[in-house]
Amino acid sequence: MTFCSAVPPYWRNLASTFLVVASMSNSSLGQQPRSVAQVQALYTQAKTAEASGDSATAIARYEAILRVAPKLGSAYNNLGLLYFKKRDYENAVKVLERGLKVDPAMPTASALLGISLSELGRYADARPRLEEALRQNPKDNDAEKFLANDLIKLGDLEAAAGHLRVISRRLPQDQEVWYLLGQVYMRLSEQALSKMNAINPDSELIHEMSGEIMEKMKNYDGALFEYQKAADMSPQKPGIHYKLGNMYWTIAQWDSATREFQNELAIDPRNCRAQALIGDILIDQKMEFVQGLAEVDKALAICPELVQGKLDRGRALLKLNRNEEAVKELQAAAQASPDDPQAHFFLAQGYRGLGRPRDAQAEMQIYSKLEENARASTAARARELIRNKEPAR
Repeated sequence: MTFCSAVPPYWRNLASTFLVVASMSNSSLGQQPRSVAQVQALYTQAKTAEASGDSATAIARYEAILRVAPKLGSAYNNLGLLYFKKRDYENAVKVLERGLKVDPAMPTASALLGISLSELGRYADARPRLEEALRQNPKDNDAEKFLANDLIKLGDLEAAAGHLRVISRRLPQDQEVWYLLGQVYMRLSEQALSKMNAINPDSELIHEMSGEIMEKMKNYDGALFEYQKAADMSPQKPGIHYKLGNMYWTIAQWDSATREFQNELAIDPRNCRAQALIGDILIDQKMEFVQGLAEVDKALAICPELVQGKLDRGRALLKLNRNEEAVKELQAAAQASPDDPQAHFFLAQGYRGLGRPRDAQAEMQIYSKLEENARASTAARARELIRNKEPAR
C-alpha cells in the first residue's frame, strides 16, 4: 500500500510560529540590542522573499538569522518549513533536528520532522516524532495521518486502525482516511485468515470467512460455494443460513433465498433481517402484499428500527392503498437512511396518493439527485478500473 506521495497541505495549517521581535528573548540573542535589530531586518527580508516566491533568498536570510541567534528555536522551525515546502526533506530533517535540540517544546517542528522522515521512508525514526507532535497537539490531523501510515509500514496495524478511527470521526468526509482504514482492515482480515488456515484449513470458520471475503469482492459464485460448505459443516450455527440466504437474495434466486431464511429462523427466531427479507421477497417479487406485510411486521416487532423493514412495510401499504400509514413508514425510512433513493421514490408515491403534489415533486427531486450521484460514482469507479487495467505505455 502506498500513501499519498504529494506534499501534504500541512504547512497551510500550521499555527503562526514566525519570528517577531517582541518574542525574542535576550538569552536567544545574547542580550545585544544590535542583534535584535539585525534579526528583525533579516526576518523582514525573509518574509518579503517568501511572499514573492523567492524561497532561496528566504532560506538564506533564515540561515543568516541562525548565525546571529543560534538559540532561536522558531527560526529553525521556519527554515525547516521552507525546506519542507520545497520537498527538500533531507535538509528539513537536519534543520528541524537542530531546532528541537534548542527548543524541544515546538509541536509544529516535531510534526514537520516526523512527516519529513516519513516522506524519506524512515518510518521507525518518524514514529516517535509524530507521537510527540500528537501529545502536544492531539487534534493535528496531518500528523496523525502520517503516524497511521508509519504504523502500517511498520506492521503495527492495530495501532494504525485506532488512529484512523479517531481521524475518521473528526473528518468523516476524508476519503483517504477511509481508504487507509479499509486497507488496514483488509490486511488484518488476511492475517486472521492465514492464522486460521494454519490451525485448520478446512474448518467451518475458514469457509465462512472466505465467503465473506468473496462476497465483498462481488465473487458471488465463490461466496455461495463457501457459505454452503460452512452450512453443511455446521447446519445449526446461527447466522450461516442467513448469509447463504442473503447471497441467494443478492443474485435474485428467490425460492432458495426464502428457504435459507426459513432455515435461519428455525435456528434463531429473533433474526429480524431474515424475517424482513422473507417479507421483502413476498412484496417485491411475488406481489403477495398482505402476507408480505405480516412477515415484515414480525421483523419490526423484533427490531423496530430496521430500515429495510420500514421501507418494505411502506411499499406494501402503498399497494394496499393505505397511504397515510405508508407515508409515516416511508418518512421514517427516509429519515433513517437519507441517502437511499428508494425511500424518497416511494415516499413521492405516497404523497401523490394523499393528494400532496408539491411534496411528491420535492421527493422526486431528491430521488433524481441521489440517483444521479450514484450513477456518477459508478462511472467514476468504472473509469478508474479501466485505467488500472490499461497496460503501461
